[in-house]
Amino acid sequence: MVINKTIIEYFILKGFSETPELQITIFVTVLLIYIMIFGGNMMILLLICLDHHLHTPMYFFLANLSIVDISFTTGMLCKIFTSFMTGDKTISFSGCMVQSFMTGSFTIQELYILTTMSYDRYVAICRPLRYQLIMNQRTCVMLASLCWALGFLLISPLPSILSTFSCYTSIELNHFLCDIVILMKMTCSDTSVFEILFFIEGWFLFTLSPFLLTFLPYIFIIIAILKIRTTTGRYKAFYTCSSHLTVITLVYSINIIQYLIPSNLDYKKFYTLINTAVVPLLNPLIYSLKNKDIKNALKRRRTFWFNMSI
Repeated sequence: MVINKTIIEYFILKGFSETPELQITIFVTVLLIYIMIFGGNMMILLLICLDHHLHTPMYFFLANLSIVDISFTTGMLCKIFTSFMTGDKTISFSGCMVQSFMTGSFTIQELYILTTMSYDRYVAICRPLRYQLIMNQRTCVMLASLCWALGFLLISPLPSILSTFSCYTSIELNHFLCDIVILMKMTCSDTSVFEILFFIEGWFLFTLSPFLLTFLPYIFIIIAILKIRTTTGRYKAFYTCSSHLTVITLVYSINIIQYLIPSNLDYKKFYTLINTAVVPLLNPLIYSLKNKDIKNALKRRRTFWFNMSI
């Protein structure tokens, strides 16, 4: 079989649809979602920075999660915005590699930050008397730094190897961003080493490890809650981790659905958009609606600005 080999300098991102009317609808919808993501996460960040009641390990990690969500959505959706406004759907080869790197790194960072938040809830409920000692400022900074470093380091080998593949069967990507899996399938270079590395990292470092490390603490948390004698005590203990548990359940449910759906690219684009736009929107919504500390902080800020305006 003869393969049409092409030395790639740029790719063309086909996006969601070539129908002008549908493109406008998608653009407006994604833009509104991005504004809500940016506004919601910035609100969380500002509240945590300004309100000393939120200067705790849990909200320190939540601030890091908000930074990841803002960075992730900005990096992934900005190409949709620029393509719509300029009509230019091309992305340079190096730009495509950078985007695939950032997509992977921010995804890993979010998963591992959610893992550290699970550990924080475990210590708060199962080791309450030693909580301040264990989750001190130095430990929190080290854990957050580790999450950021893991995101950048673990994903680095994949785009690095991918960038050495200069031979591709086409310059058109049926997606709205540079996806590593699609690029791997389109290259006409030998991908045997890349596929082995992708399988090992994808399943064990990106999926299984954070999944187990995130949900295992909740086994001990549930056991500890069941040992609490009073209903009020059990409710308070469960409430302290309800927002985080809701978020991680949604994140992993969407990821599992994405892996189980058929290989149809239109479905995959839809679920990628959910991961890119909807999941980062859920974090501030859930933590704002379900968290008394955040709601009380909002009330204090409103009261403060109201008094300042009088």
